[in-house]
Amino acid sequence: MKTKPKVGAVQMATGPNVNANLFEAERLIKAAKDKGASLVVLPENFAFMGKRDQDQLALREEDGDGPLQAFLARVAKQQGVWLVGGTIPLAADDAGKIRAACLVFDDRGERVGRYDKVHLFDVCLPEGGERYQESATIEPGDQTVVLDTPFGRMGVAVCYDLRFPEMFRRMLDGGMEILAIPSSFTAITGKAHWETLVRARAIENLAYVIAAAQGGFHINGRETHGHSMIVDPWGTVLAQVPRGSGFICCALDDDYQDSVRRNFPTIDHRRLKCRA
Repeated sequence: MKTKPKVGAVQMATGPNVNANLFEAERLIKAAKDKGASLVVLPENFAFMGKRDQDQLALREEDGDGPLQAFLARVAKQQGVWLVGGTIPLAADDAGKIRAACLVFDDRGERVGRYDKVHLFDVCLPEGGERYQESATIEPGDQTVVLDTPFGRMGVAVCYDLRFPEMFRRMLDGGMEILAIPSSFTAITGKAHWETLVRARAIENLAYVIAAAQGGFHINGRETHGHSMIVDPWGTVLAQVPRGSGFICCALDDDYQDSVRRNFPTIDHRRLKCRA
């Protein structure tokens, strides 16, 4: 009988102490590995959430060189897992900004992919008195990413990207079978939309979705929604962490996914294709 690979999603309530955050991330990655996970997804901003968005500029690393990148490579190799490294701040073309980069490492600690967050969270939430302008500090990417992995063709996206379904259709055209989406939804937007969006991306693309989130209260006063989840191609939530630090782990069943895609072939029924 074929062994079904397990995947994990880590949830954190990250603060401004980088060393403490990395210690917690490593602890949770190891815990997920001990439960059988061969692929682990970290949340957006897993290593640092300062009092101001501009604080992350001090942690900016050149691509391929820096302590946060070294941490991800080391832990992936030591734990023998594929690791989707949330987001870390990498150097941008604009010297006053960063790229919110999601790096993927294989189980030997080799980097196999990089995705730069495309859609930036510039919104106002009057009901909570909250205003966000990621574009003030982040330079957007302009490419989608789909990678070959032992678990299937994996698309990578970040948080606010969830609201733009055309992005995932482009990934689907690239063969996407599973989606990793590190996130940090606010308490307000998360309560309203998080589960709906995650499940919708799974259903419309008949794909597994591994959604790792920030979840709790942060020193900067922000509250994030949490509810990290793993969802199957039918939109069923297989596992979930409500709030606080923790992880989830469950198996991917590619035979089930093949069956769903064969018997309910909505992907093949598309009449309007995405433009490149």
